[in-house]
Amino acid sequence: MREPALARMKGRQEVAKAILLLSGGLDSTLAGKLLLEMGIEVEAVNFVSHFCRCTPQSFGCSAARRAAQQLGIDVRVFSCGEDYLEVVKHPRFGRGSCMNPCLDCRIYMFSRARTYMLARGADFVATGEVLGERPMSQRRQAMEIIERESGLAGLILRPLCAKLMSPTLPEREGIVDRDKLMEIRGRSRKPQIGLASKFGIRDYPCPAGGCLLNDPEFAARFRDLLEHEPDCEMDDARLLRFGRHFRLPSGAKVIVGRNETENDSIERAARPGDTILVPLGVPGPSVLCLKASDAADIMTAAAFVAAYTKGGGELDVELRDGQKEKRVLEGVRPLDSAVAAQLWVGAARPRTVFGHEVEQS
Repeated sequence: MREPALARMKGRQEVAKAILLLSGGLDSTLAGKLLLEMGIEVEAVNFVSHFCRCTPQSFGCSAARRAAQQLGIDVRVFSCGEDYLEVVKHPRFGRGSCMNPCLDCRIYMFSRARTYMLARGADFVATGEVLGERPMSQRRQAMEIIERESGLAGLILRPLCAKLMSPTLPEREGIVDRDKLMEIRGRSRKPQIGLASKFGIRDYPCPAGGCLLNDPEFAARFRDLLEHEPDCEMDDARLLRFGRHFRLPSGAKVIVGRNETENDSIERAARPGDTILVPLGVPGPSVLCLKASDAADIMTAAAFVAAYTKGGGELDVELRDGQKEKRVLEGVRPLDSAVAAQLWVGAARPRTVFGHEVEQS
């Protein structure tokens, strides 16, 4: 077993080893390639959660797996669970323009990377961060906070912008050649695209950002969840990805599926105490009613089923509770679009509901 990184830096003949935070994007792929070109052994880690835009948490990030395959390195996928949700719910260093706690999120990931680095006997942690590329987490001061709070001061190497930063411990000790590192700054992608061309890296995703907490609509749903259910768990957060969301006056929540895939996801997510409602005898949405307080909540949820079922008339609605027991509500009338608009959970009131224009207040 290799010695921990902090106990060895200089005077050893074995190859230096880095733990690379690999998102699958171009920046982290290039960072890994630069290290490999210097003869450094690289092992990647990737973090996934229900807030990732891309692949569901259980499967890991397909972009990161493709990038690791291109680089010819192994990647270890870490799921961010309930401990991560607590970080997102109570960030020490604030949020960005939506609900994104970028500094706290990075500290969480780097802290776990540090634990893995020590377990693997690696020398340092590397990342594809570029100074000034992201306004919240890639400012110099923010980077310093992340290093300090994660216990990795001097041990986070950023190959793409290293020459703009103070030398790290692996650079000072000579296990990384600083002259072969880059000095990329800002949000322009031209330097990275040019470097990718030089290395023959062609298959990489667009830099759209991978966190749903940066999306105004998702952020509004998450904010609503925290206001009504401060003790929510990851399963509650996972539901924010699916369907149209409405909050009833009682505090109950209604989620309406938008297609067959979402209908299936919503029905699988039902737990004891939840109610699933579907149109009887005709195709239409699956509706999940959470924390209904009385029969009026169930009737409102059924009215959503009628409103979103093609035709828009009265229909029978089948109810199933968490134990799959069934009953039928007959002749359910569609909910009024103006009422639905008032119950909508989102960044702004919708202009149309059920295909009808809604007057904006």
